[in-house]
Formats: sequence, C-alpha cells, structure tokens
Amino acid sequence: MGYDLNLAQRIRDHLSSISALEEKKMFGGVAFLILGNMACGVHGDDMIVRVGAEKYEAALHRPFTRPFDMTGRPMAGWIMVSPQGCEQEHDLQDWVKKGIDFARSLPAK
Repeated sequence: MGYDLNLAQRIRDHLSSISALEEKKMFGGVAFLILGNMACGVHGDDMIVRVGAEKYEAALHRPFTRPFDMTGRPMAGWIMVSPQGCEQEHDLQDWVKKGIDFARSLPAK
C-alpha cells in the first residue's frame, strides 16, 4: 500500500523553513524528523502526528483522530488524523505545528 503523495507534499511545504529536517521512509509511508525525532508523517491516506503524552488525550478529542496503532498496541503520544481532519490548510498547519513543537522539545538524536 502506498501513501498519499499529495498530503506528504503539503506537509513538506509547511516544513520547508525547518532546519535539521530529515525525511525518511517509515511505517510504509514517509516520516519527517527534526534533529532525529519524528514530528509527523503520512501512512496511507492518514497523517501521523507525534504530540507527546501530555497532549495525547486532548488531541484524541479532536474530530477525525484516533490512536496510532499498527500492531494492536497503540503508541501513546502518537495519533492518526484522517484525511477529513487535515484537508483544510489551517488544520494541516496546526497538526504540523504540534508535531514540530513536540519534536523540538526532545534532545537531538
């Protein structure tokens, strides 16, 4: 299964000014890392956002979100956003910012 190339490009556009950005193939899709820490990515048609444990529950209360679960064991601090949750540019920008903020809160790898 491929991933949404258009969504990946839209995310890439929002990350274009970020230094120390790395793009990697992960989870059968693409991930965007800042200083070695994943901020966000794309899996299938969904966006992956790493929000951290403190903001996890609040993020899951937003429309069109669900836990990031590829193995039957959800990853706390990571969420999936369905296409409807990031089709508007301001929503996508907000999710990207949440991922950036969390990645930058971690020590560089």
